[in-house]
Amino acid sequence: MKRTIKITLRVLLCIILFAGATTAIFLYKIKNGFPVSYETEKPAINFPPNQPAILIFSKTTGFRHAESIKASLPVFSEIARENNWFIYQTEEGGIFNPEQLKRFKVVVFNNSTGRVLNDEQQEFLSQYVESGGTLLGIHGAGDDSHHWPWYETHLLGTRFSHHPLNPQFQKTAVHVALDVDSTLTRNLPAVWTNEDEWYVFFSQPEGMRIVSYINGNKIIPNGNLLWIRDKNFGMGQNHPVAWYRNVGKGKTFYTSMGHSKEVWQNKNFVQMIENAIIWSE
Repeated sequence: MKRTIKITLRVLLCIILFAGATTAIFLYKIKNGFPVSYETEKPAINFPPNQPAILIFSKTTGFRHAESIKASLPVFSEIARENNWFIYQTEEGGIFNPEQLKRFKVVVFNNSTGRVLNDEQQEFLSQYVESGGTLLGIHGAGDDSHHWPWYETHLLGTRFSHHPLNPQFQKTAVHVALDVDSTLTRNLPAVWTNEDEWYVFFSQPEGMRIVSYINGNKIIPNGNLLWIRDKNFGMGQNHPVAWYRNVGKGKTFYTSMGHSKEVWQNKNFVQMIENAIIWSE
């Protein structure tokens, strides 16, 4: 009997240690990503004449929003078809070179998480934006796994804290600001509804113009988990969910919406993304 008890206790201990190690690895990946390699080979691209080019970059080294990324690609293709745009979808970082970047009117970080570019490629992207290009970020592109000061300052203007956990997804009204570039609000109702994983940031985005916001008092923002007990705050009544700014001669636009595949079936969300791409011109 004693031998059986000892064996049982050892098995339980191994299970606990394994679960703890797995959780620690998962949390580390979410916050830092696990870069395996940085692609540097320049791709061969045939840019069609007289078609604005859009780069959809979906590489992840942190948490992967796989369903949202998969659902987004045909939507981007349809938007491009309707607007006569050339769209190039990739997860290879070699595209981030000066010669090819300048051919794109906008670069979309499509739920990209973790460190996805090496130092040189990051510099090329920042130069692209400051020289007149546009960087557009969706959802995971704004989490805290990127560790890139220029990116955090010029795309986000704030730092990610957490997202709600119970419930993780909540439906609420999205309000469209009235005092922003009308291109960004084109064909959008003043208020529309979306269900999403609402990111909570430590502060209002600094130096940004808010495009859309929710009433943060109407969601449950608590992100406490196990030993994490300081993630029980929200952003109040004016909780921003989309914003933009000018950066040098270029622009950035970010929305914290876009976690799940269902959001790509929301015509107002898709309209907002389409507006942001048109606005980049």
